[in-house]
Amino acid sequence: MNKAKLIIIGSGPAGYTAAIYAARANLEPFLFEGFFSGPAGGQLMTTTEVENYPGFPEGISGPHLMDNFRKQAIRFGTTIFSEDVESVDFSSKPYKIFGRDTHLKSDSVIIATGATANRLEIPGAGEGEFWQKGVTACAVCDGAMPIFRNKPLFVIGGGDSAIEEATFLTKYGSKVYIVHRRDKLRASKIMQDRALKHPKIEILWDSIITGIEGDTVVRSVTIENVKTKGITTTEAGGVFFAVGHTPNTSFLKGQIDLHENGYIKVHPGSCKTNLDLIYAAGDSADHVYRQAITAAGTGCMAAIEAERELSAQGKIF
Repeated sequence: MNKAKLIIIGSGPAGYTAAIYAARANLEPFLFEGFFSGPAGGQLMTTTEVENYPGFPEGISGPHLMDNFRKQAIRFGTTIFSEDVESVDFSSKPYKIFGRDTHLKSDSVIIATGATANRLEIPGAGEGEFWQKGVTACAVCDGAMPIFRNKPLFVIGGGDSAIEEATFLTKYGSKVYIVHRRDKLRASKIMQDRALKHPKIEILWDSIITGIEGDTVVRSVTIENVKTKGITTTEAGGVFFAVGHTPNTSFLKGQIDLHENGYIKVHPGSCKTNLDLIYAAGDSADHVYRQAITAAGTGCMAAIEAERELSAQGKIF
């Protein structure tokens, strides 16, 4: 195995920012950006307009922003592998990283694998049913497809992501319904106002989808009101999940300390984990803020901490 000074696992704002800072510090980082596990660039690859990232007063699309991050990381000398890390061995130094095709050793590691959108187990939504035949977890990826155009569309969730997805889908669907099992949204005030005032969005309060039906694609959904127990079946062209996230940390297999919810534990005010020279950045360690700007900030922190500790231990000069 070849040996690196620093390996970054994961892309997105955290991974790419860590790579930019590490490369400029002459750490010659290697970055595994993923492939089968999800789009390289992380969750922003499924975001339409990013309006709250500083420096873009008119907004910028998530994929465009991530492409800029990636190009900047490469410009300063980051080596990128477009493959998943399938396992790691943190039992001894140098640490071992096993990609799908590439195996490397490294003095230090930054974990920036982010989180994945959750899906619900609803009859009709699974693999071999209507998943990717009208059921999806990415409005931006799939919303413009012909099967969704001029059809009633349903978004499941009650947070900012649900409203953002619903708003995006109004460009294509005849009507967009946000299906929420409670009587109030979890979304921020500005996002709630956006949904409540949008003429093409309707919120179905206290409701859940109990079934998805169709032929070759989704044709209808069955909706239950959890308070009245009333059941209705209505025409549908698509169903979009927007119900939270799960951190992408299962590949670590207990080799690093995690919170009960699966997010990586870091020292307060730091990106340090319980293992020497292993750091965590972005949404894999953040279940509170989960923003692009905070992910980028922790990517910067992790790279600086790694460079300083590598220098203190005499591994770089």
